[in-house]
Amino acid sequence: MEIYENENDQVDAVKRFFAENGKALAIGVVLGIGALVGWRYWTSHQAESAREASLAYQTAVTAISADKPQTLTAVEKFAAENQNTYGALASLEAAQQYVDKNDLAKAEANLQQGLKNTSDENLQALINLRLARIQVQQKQTDAALKTLDAIKGEGWVAIVADLRGEALLSKGDKQGARDAWSKGVESNSSPALREMMQMKINNLSV
Repeated sequence: MEIYENENDQVDAVKRFFAENGKALAIGVVLGIGALVGWRYWTSHQAESAREASLAYQTAVTAISADKPQTLTAVEKFAAENQNTYGALASLEAAQQYVDKNDLAKAEANLQQGLKNTSDENLQALINLRLARIQVQQKQTDAALKTLDAIKGEGWVAIVADLRGEALLSKGDKQGARDAWSKGVESNSSPALREMMQMKINNLSV
């Protein structure tokens, strides 16, 4: 540690420090300011982009109408162009419209698009659940079971077990269906859902 005998020594030391390190300090300050400005710009840009995506999503889904094909096309276009949560939600909305029109193939395609648009586990689980339901309806039971395997999380156990039982039963696998529903009954789910699965188990014995 440098010892100063008087104020002049301190002043000289400061001068020497800046003479020796002034250039590096200046660069550091410039870089620091640049990083701060860049960070603020990036966060501001991100927030603005999110606001724009939110507004575009609301506009698209609010206008959607089953009897106006162009509005459904607009939602699908939005989903394809937005690789984010809003795009995934738009895919879900478009898929529901196609389910209502009994066009399950297009509903499935939109759900597959939605899976590509999000990395959120809960949203992926919801999309996969709806996808599995459609696959069961299309008699694609093996695909449905594979889709259900991708759903993780304690909160989804019962509802996945219920649909897994339906898929297995459609394949003629009564024991598999019983095991799936039994797992659902033992899970921490709503009483109504547990009761429904218990009724399905009871019906297997009839």
